Order: sequence, then structure tokens, then C-alpha cells
Amino acid sequence: MTSAKTNSVVGIAGQLIFFGLFIAVLMVFSNSPRYEHFPAEQALLKVSISHAGQIKGDCHKRSAEELARLSPNMRAADECPRERSDILLELALDDKPIFQGRLAPSGIRRDGFASFYERLPIPIGQHRLSARMKDHEKLTDYNYVKQMDVKLAPAQVFVIDFDAKNGGFIFR
Repeated sequence: MTSAKTNSVVGIAGQLIFFGLFIAVLMVFSNSPRYEHFPAEQALLKVSISHAGQIKGDCHKRSAEELARLSPNMRAADECPRERSDILLELALDDKPIFQGRLAPSGIRRDGFASFYERLPIPIGQHRLSARMKDHEKLTDYNYVKQMDVKLAPAQVFVIDFDAKNGGFIFR
């Protein structure tokens, strides 16, 4: 009877020691190493753009013979390609490039949106931020351009968004 009682006491003591060590390890790793989400001496530039490039080719007007060969539900007078052009995006901080990207449209037929999402750490202080985008490969110059003087505080998040219906780039 004493051996069963001794085994029980030893078992409980062993469990208390094990759980105590486990809790101590959890407490140590919950406080160190110290996690820093973002350095305090920098700001963050987030670029979130989703845009469909211009259609690559020109529409073709079908002749009466071409329309007659098609089934009635397919008889559209214009035949237009679906493929869209790549998007070219460039960002500059104080006239120095910080990002350049070319993105193909999504979709099997390359007829969807091209989306950029970038997180760029940048120094705090007064800066001239410029963004420009070209949405057709035949264009010689960028058709969406915006520049702005910004003052960035430590750990500030500055966002560049895009809305073609409202004129292009949105800085906030």
C-alpha cells in the first residue's frame, strides 16, 4: 500500500515539475526574442493596384458573308480581340527609382486584371514621391502619372492605390 501511495506522490510531483518547466519555457519565449513589426526609423509605402490594360488589337468589322456563316446567336457585327496589354509600373522617391514592375493580365486568354501589391520600406522625412503607369505596350509615354510631396513620420503607412475612373493614382 505504501508503494502505491509513493508512486502516486512521485507521479504528481513529476507532473508539477514538468508543467512548471513547460510554463517557464513559454514565458521566456513569449517575451524574447523581441518582435518588431516595423522599424521605428522608417515609413512603409504600400502599393495596391489592380487594373485591366488596354485591349491589344483593333476591332474588325465583319462582312455580311462572315455574319451569314455564323450561328444567329454569334452574329455580332464587330469582332474584337480579348487579350489585354501588360501593365508597366514605376515608382520613384526623390527622383530615384524604388520600384519597376511589369505584370501580365490574368486569365487563360490574358483578358483579366493585372494586380500589384508591394510593401516598400522608405526613410522618414520630406520626399517627392512619383508614380507612373503605362497600360498599353504601344504607348511611348506613360498615360497615368502623379507626383506629390509627402512628409513621412516614423512607422507611418502611406498607400498608393489606383482608380482609372477617378483619374488614376490615389495617394493617402
